[in-house]
Amino acid sequence: MKAYKLVRIKKDGKLYPLFINKKVSTPIGVWLDAECYPTKGFAVRKGWHCTMMPKAPHLAMKLASGEQRVWCEVEIEDYDFFERPIKQGGTWALAQKMKIIKILTIEEVDEINK
Repeated sequence: MKAYKLVRIKKDGKLYPLFINKKVSTPIGVWLDAECYPTKGFAVRKGWHCTMMPKAPHLAMKLASGEQRVWCEVEIEDYDFFERPIKQGGTWALAQKMKIIKILTIEEVDEINK
């Protein structure tokens, strides 16, 4: 199933998750299994957090640190849906397998969100 994932793109040109296991790159075109990593202060459900539309208004696309975030089109397998507030993008999928298909341009994101 097609979904969308917001990731960080670093100066090395590689893609990285926003928060969980954020030091491990997520290559394009490779199926990735979900892993569970301990976090401080809150419980995390094992899985790749993806949205059904490339929207997450609660997250900035560019940070003061210079970090840039980009939307990717992804393919997911073995997933469950859960509802988030609209300001957090609405319906999300929690997938056990994910493959990044491509980085979306701003124009592509705008067109999808119309």
